[in-house]
Amino acid sequence: MLNPRSFLDAALAADRLGYEAVFMSDHLVLPVRTAGQLSHGAPPPPAITPVLDPIAYLSFLAGQTSNVRLGTFVYLLGLRHPFGPARGFATLDLISAGRAIVGVGAGWLISEWEAAGVDAGERGARLDEAIAVCRRLWSEPEVEHRGTFFPFEPVAFEPKPWTPGGPPVMVGGESDRALRRAARLGDGWLGMSHTPASAARVVRRLEMLRAQLGRSGPFEITVIGDVHDRDELEEWSEVGVHRVVVSPWRTSREAVPAMEALARRVGLEPPP
Repeated sequence: MLNPRSFLDAALAADRLGYEAVFMSDHLVLPVRTAGQLSHGAPPPPAITPVLDPIAYLSFLAGQTSNVRLGTFVYLLGLRHPFGPARGFATLDLISAGRAIVGVGAGWLISEWEAAGVDAGERGARLDEAIAVCRRLWSEPEVEHRGTFFPFEPVAFEPKPWTPGGPPVMVGGESDRALRRAARLGDGWLGMSHTPASAARVVRRLEMLRAQLGRSGPFEITVIGDVHDRDELEEWSEVGVHRVVVSPWRTSREAVPAMEALARRVGLEPPP
């Protein structure tokens, strides 16, 4: 939704205007042959689309900003061995003083997994195991893992993230399997394009799933959506959405002025 040349300007604007977070998407590679389809029906990105490593770039933004949280939407955690992402997100959380948000998903681009030599049919199970490994690395002094995909002998992992136990893990996806994963393993859910009405249905489903699993406590709902004024923002809140990811510009050149105009309409307050 934004040219990479505008990422820094947009992040700096978000930081000074009082926006809560900025998010980056993730692809390891973009194969020329596309197999797989986005759940919301959008066309796949062209193979020549510029892709930056999100953990590396968010770590750069951590040094340029003071307030805005820094997240992925979504990171293909199961496509990598969890040692690397666990280290990267721990570093991001540490240098940003606890501003990291780890948004993960099973992914949809089957040919990307094939290009990496990983069985795309196992991507959900790999993600489940990778989440568990990361959480243990972020919280335990020594970790030994006997899982199906990432077994390893005892290791130590220091330094730990700034956030005790590690940064929040938000699970993305619209399928019932993805919602069950979010309810079972996540600190929240990341949804694609929604309206307040459609988001409300998913919120109710997640509440039911979490109750069945005996899970309680904070659980953040994040969706992509439109916000034009304060009343519309309140409507999202009333249906149980905690965060709406917006792209109020039509072109990258308009990004910062559009963010400034939206901040005025919804009454954002710049941080002190």
